Amino acid sequence: MEASTALSTIQNATLAGTHNIDFTLFGMFMQADIVVKIVMGMLIFASVWSWTIILAKKISLTRLNRRAQRFEDAFWAGEPLDKLYDRVKKSHPDPLLNTFMAGMEEWKTATSAGLPSSESLQAGLQQRIERAMSLSINREMNTLERGMTFLASTGSTAPFIGLFGTVWGIMNSFTAIAGANNTSLAVVAPGIAEALFATALGLLAAIPAVIAFNLFSTTINRYADRLDAFTAEFMTILSRHLESRETTTGRNRKVA
Repeated sequence: MEASTALSTIQNATLAGTHNIDFTLFGMFMQADIVVKIVMGMLIFASVWSWTIILAKKISLTRLNRRAQRFEDAFWAGEPLDKLYDRVKKSHPDPLLNTFMAGMEEWKTATSAGLPSSESLQAGLQQRIERAMSLSINREMNTLERGMTFLASTGSTAPFIGLFGTVWGIMNSFTAIAGANNTSLAVVAPGIAEALFATALGLLAAIPAVIAFNLFSTTINRYADRLDAFTAEFMTILSRHLESRETTTGRNRKVA
């Protein structure tokens, strides 16, 4: 009878201690081991920074596609390239506009003293213009891809970092259980809950990062294709312009 009463007293004391444990997210963070706290802090930082990149990248890509559409409409409206260049060179820079500016600046520099007369010089001019535009595209794509490495790293490593925190927390929980010589659920549950919280944070950081990385990679690749297509169209227009000038010059020579 006395043994039963003592056991009941111990169980009640254990349950009372369990009820005093704060099972809120902040409470589990504060009660966790220092190593688990560091892991949780890293994951919280990764999650916040990932969402910062995601929102900034979403706004930036949406704005760039909208501006690219407006510029392409103006480009194909039939306005002379020189006038279009003078009109847009003071506009807010964006990748497509900078690519156009790079090509036009090389064109103006090379033709300031007149168009080249031989076919070899004309071919060299076209190569220089195409190279200038390609270099501009590479610079712009490097700028657009900023933050993508962090999203990819967060998506691939955050679950494992959270798992490390969980394993470490469970090890400490079992060590404490062995020291207390009590394996009741009321004793085991708090430590396990704190440990699993690290895995939850890892998944919370990784899942949005992976989804955003895949979506933004597709969008950026499409934008890069758009820049390459614009460069090809621009070079085609310049090639036609050179051919028409060459034809006109040849006719004038024959008349003379």
